[in-house]
Amino acid sequence: MYKRLLQLPETPNQSFFLWGPRQTGKTTLLKKLYPDALRIDLLKTDELIRYLKNPSILREEAAALAPEKLIVIDEIQKAPMLLDEIHYLIETSGRNFALCGSSARKVRRGHANLLGGRAIKYELLGLTAQEIGEKFSLINFLNTGPLPNHYKADNHKLLIRSYVDDYLREEILEEGLSRNLPVFSDFLRVAAIGDTEVLNMSNVARETGMALSTVRDHYSILVDTLMGAFLPAYTKRPKRRTIQAPKFYFRDLGVVNHLTKRGRIEPGSELFGKAFENWLFHELSVHSRYSELFYDLSYWRLSSGIEVDFILNNGAVAIEAKGKSRITSQDTKGLIQFKKDFPEVKELIIVCLEKRLRKTDEGVLIVPHREFTTLLWQGNWNNDLC
Repeated sequence: MYKRLLQLPETPNQSFFLWGPRQTGKTTLLKKLYPDALRIDLLKTDELIRYLKNPSILREEAAALAPEKLIVIDEIQKAPMLLDEIHYLIETSGRNFALCGSSARKVRRGHANLLGGRAIKYELLGLTAQEIGEKFSLINFLNTGPLPNHYKADNHKLLIRSYVDDYLREEILEEGLSRNLPVFSDFLRVAAIGDTEVLNMSNVARETGMALSTVRDHYSILVDTLMGAFLPAYTKRPKRRTIQAPKFYFRDLGVVNHLTKRGRIEPGSELFGKAFENWLFHELSVHSRYSELFYDLSYWRLSSGIEVDFILNNGAVAIEAKGKSRITSQDTKGLIQFKKDFPEVKELIIVCLEKRLRKTDEGVLIVPHREFTTLLWQGNWNNDLC
């Protein structure tokens, strides 16, 4: 079992939501942390039907428990009317709940009670290199993606195919998020091809034959179901013409590989570079959340094409992802240009496949990819990210 780095309270004194994509390990984590809690699993049909018919039964069951006993409800988005009962129990008896689900979209869409700020929100995303530990393999990760069952599977391709089918059926079709599943499936494929690239929604609309408003809505579905995320452009005090459209990143490389029908990802290819950049985005975005530093992430790109992949905390740290084993002066150009425009930047970093840490005369820190994740979680740049 992997040691997850998300810091949930050992003894909750406040209710919380735990959101995350399917199969990230939410249920497993809650079982491990709270073995004595009352568990209600709405994935079980009989349980779901019972609470849908009579939500007030939750109030009666809670009344029979010790006041300090935690109640864990899995797949809460399947019965959003329970949130009114939960709200009442929090207000009248101080009862604490751990509410787990794959997406808050259905809850919000139905105007259900999200407890009005009375519950903390956590997100559990896919595995990181630090969570996998000594057995972490970059090549394996770039091919399987971050989900625990996929990463360790002998035949991850079949599992990923089933995962995408389940996502389309359970998150999209059954929840009524898109009435035309084949059209949404085509959108998914086009969106996956553009993973890590600057997003032009008009081009996506043209290629899929969809209205621009539909494309926008479909991207919002990916974000709300935690399948993807936008990376905004860094536009602070531009001295030169910069690209201002966002990039889009899927949160699961295995899904991208499946949708785009990629073969095996190996070092030396263009696809490896794109996958490596996606992996680094994943590591940074997870660290931002789990460390509770919540630093901003963006990218910087001049109209000439010179760019820096990741700008952290409003320009404090600039990071380039280079999926290669030898870094040259050509690879540092983007960082050097960024420093010329923003001399207040504190750290210039290239994350790559080199074997040893080194620093160039221009002050660019060249960091092996595995060492970077260790230094990140050890807090080496926390002062720059706060």
